[in-house]
Amino acid sequence: MTDVAARAGVSVGTASKAINGRGQLRAATRERVLAAAAELGFQPNALARGLIAGRSYTVGVLTTDSFGRFTIPIMLGVEDALGAGEMSTLLCDGRGDPLREQHYVRTLLSRRVDGIVVTGRRLDPRPPIGDLPIPVVYVYTASASPDDLSVVSHDEQGAGLAVRHLMRTGRTHIAHVTGPERHLSARLRAAGARSTLAENGREFAAGGVLWGEWSEAWGRAAGEILIRSGAPFDAVFCGSDQIARGVADTLRESGFAIPDDVALIGFDNWDVMVEGCRPPLTTIDPNLTELGHVAARRLLSAIEGDPPEHGEIRLPCTLVIRQSSEAARPYEAPPAASPVRASSQHAES
Repeated sequence: MTDVAARAGVSVGTASKAINGRGQLRAATRERVLAAAAELGFQPNALARGLIAGRSYTVGVLTTDSFGRFTIPIMLGVEDALGAGEMSTLLCDGRGDPLREQHYVRTLLSRRVDGIVVTGRRLDPRPPIGDLPIPVVYVYTASASPDDLSVVSHDEQGAGLAVRHLMRTGRTHIAHVTGPERHLSARLRAAGARSTLAENGREFAAGGVLWGEWSEAWGRAAGEILIRSGAPFDAVFCGSDQIARGVADTLRESGFAIPDDVALIGFDNWDVMVEGCRPPLTTIDPNLTELGHVAARRLLSAIEGDPPEHGEIRLPCTLVIRQSSEAARPYEAPPAASPVRASSQHAES
């Protein structure tokens, strides 16, 4: 630091303030110090900085999402938000095991992390990780305690976007295929779609919601159910991109053209699914990276001493339009269903 101060022509105290982003310095002075530090290859001692500030400049991320489908984009948002503050993250996978999770909580506390972000792969409220001496924010998955702060996607609003888009493109008979009714996300997406239809004097086609699993196999089976029902449908809103891709397979194999005969919309904007679907899939994006970004910013504010927040923040979803939901041609009765082989998934569903 002495060498940097000498190179920049300032006092050691001024050099320290410039490098650590503290104090009221002129921009020219700060830039001169940073340039001198770069020329000398100077790197601040993070351990010493942490000891002085009483912080580790590290945040723990605790997840139950072993596959990383939801955690990775959320983690990107967290790191983007914390990167500007030169903070690091430690990722721990509790795998949905309370004992393993509590072990990681103790480990993170022993490492003196400044805060913890808790996430997972389901919206359903979960038990709090405990009354901790550091700030905690839940993201995508919500805490069951109203005293905690949870940042989640507004799934009902996203479902409404999907249905309104289908109606704008001329669809009049909209079916809904989704995941298990026991999952909150499935219920919220169904509720958002149903209320939007009701606002326009409509209801779900083909007898109502088809509940199943979050899988392509269920999507294929649900497509068979829709065709066999004989009820008219010119659009299918699916509770996930995986389900939508399965529905697309069955419709295509049964002689339906997408989107000419049936428009199709998914949910999640999972690149592997939406780009692999034929045609590419219109979907609802829950903006997971933005969820992580907002959660990390709120956590950082609490770490820096702002009053802790509580309750639930619901961030809006966005509609991503691709070829699977182009405008409809004048409605005609769907082609006669060709015989389809019943699957084991169909029987279970």
